[in-house]
Amino acid sequence: MSTFKPTAESIPPSNNNELKLKLPHNLPVNYHPLNPLDFLLRAALIYGTKLAIAHPDVSTPVFYTYSVWAQRVQNLAYALIKAGLKPGDRLAVIAPNVPMMADSLQGALAARVILTAINIRLTPGEVAYILDHSGAKLILIDYEYLHLIKGTRIPVVVSNDTGRSEDPYEQFLSDGRRFSAEKGWPGLEMEADENAPAMLCYTSGTTGRYHLMLTLNSSSLPGTYLAAIANAFEGQMNRESTYLWILPMFHAAGWTFPWANTFAFTTQITMRSVNYPLIWKHLLESRVTHYCGAPTVQIGIVNDPAAKHPPQQIKAYIAGAAPTAHLIGSLEQIGITPIHVYGLTFTYGPFTRSYPQESWSSLSLEERSKLIARQGHSFATAGDTRVVYRAEESPKGPVELVDVPKDGKTMGEIVTRGNIVMKEYFNDPDATKKAFRGGYFGSGDLAVMYPDGSAAVLDRSKDIIISGGENASSLSIEQELASHPHVLEVSVIAREHKKWGERPMAFVILHPQHASKWTGRHEEFAKDLISHARKTLPGFACPEWVQIVPELPKTSTGKILKTELRKVVAKL
Repeated sequence: MSTFKPTAESIPPSNNNELKLKLPHNLPVNYHPLNPLDFLLRAALIYGTKLAIAHPDVSTPVFYTYSVWAQRVQNLAYALIKAGLKPGDRLAVIAPNVPMMADSLQGALAARVILTAINIRLTPGEVAYILDHSGAKLILIDYEYLHLIKGTRIPVVVSNDTGRSEDPYEQFLSDGRRFSAEKGWPGLEMEADENAPAMLCYTSGTTGRYHLMLTLNSSSLPGTYLAAIANAFEGQMNRESTYLWILPMFHAAGWTFPWANTFAFTTQITMRSVNYPLIWKHLLESRVTHYCGAPTVQIGIVNDPAAKHPPQQIKAYIAGAAPTAHLIGSLEQIGITPIHVYGLTFTYGPFTRSYPQESWSSLSLEERSKLIARQGHSFATAGDTRVVYRAEESPKGPVELVDVPKDGKTMGEIVTRGNIVMKEYFNDPDATKKAFRGGYFGSGDLAVMYPDGSAAVLDRSKDIIISGGENASSLSIEQELASHPHVLEVSVIAREHKKWGERPMAFVILHPQHASKWTGRHEEFAKDLISHARKTLPGFACPEWVQIVPELPKTSTGKILKTELRKVVAKL
């Protein structure tokens, strides 16, 4: 860090400590538009010399204090305005977890443009669709992903991820600084309308080309602002915290953790890719206290050869798919505290959490892990979470939502409403109306409600296995199969059965430590796993078929693509 010097234009003026946006005219005294950009400006004011961004694992490492980072974000805002972007225009960003991506999530708010962060693992055709559909006016792109926009006519700014003055992205920021004429933050006007859009997110993988608008405010109170505060609070993040970026920032705006971190004054470490040895280097040597990851990423972390009990407390937020109790227990055993949260891109990321109870302390690790694996209760800043039936009065009439009994058995759909629910599907009023039928947002996740008011997801509606008239939850089956000591990861889907209609089929990745035992003996392993399942599962839920695979198809955020597994089964 001592050898790195930010570009001259990244250094804030010594005589200007005005870290406030210009207030719009005629604002009532008792009203301040709640904008998560305020968190960065507040951090730069209070802890200006504290390390904000560390990007060490590249050929030219960079390190930015809060004061310097705030100046760079300001430069970006002015550069966007100089490039002709106006409030409401869309800015596309295609990059991994690098400083440019972190800048963009703040700078777009400062320039009052709508950020479209694009998944780096999409095909050029999918990227072209998003650029066209969003109407992007400018693209900020990391050098490694230029192949995704070949032939585009949209203006492009390339980052070589160096932080050096000759880097095109750095030159773009420097142009912004000169364009500002040192007006500073007061030269940028705060967005007065909290309903103004902030993010345009395109969901990945399993649901196709859906698109939705996340806003600073989804009704009368700001969604991004509240979601960020909730995430920081749920993990007890503070100025002593160090957050490791494993979750892609392009995925649902990093579950709003870009702003949770600035709210809590943390230090953020960015990495270009998910590299398990490198992750463990940081967990053991960089004082990391928090990170987020989908279950499949957490599996990779706890089973990496470098894994061992870290010297400091680490809290891991788990979401993106339902974790197994076995995985939760594995994290605890290695000294990582799991924070199981549940949410969707449509809800700014997490909106529920499995809240630990005092009574759990007397339970075994296995019993406690099963309780933590539930999706739990709503965040303090989230709205109501219900598990319901939809009783339609008529195909086009009003929809009545009927709560399922709190018996832990009766299945319904998780629905929610409130300030951390998306505003709308972009340019698709019919899809928006359908999603909000009954006055709540329907998640598509099937769940039960327990007597204590906590919810537990059993499956996606499309993943339920109907066998002999019985509903079998693929997630519940996966929970039990994952407890087999030789199973590293498992996914279960329905396969056609002549007698029962459907039966479960399990695709299994063997644990590396035990894979050699079953070489050439896959049929014997299948029998052993089915025997293991029969100890806890009813007959209709036990897998009829087991296939050992080297890997499972996944989205860039770690969700298993059951659509791809269904294609495999269709050919059997």
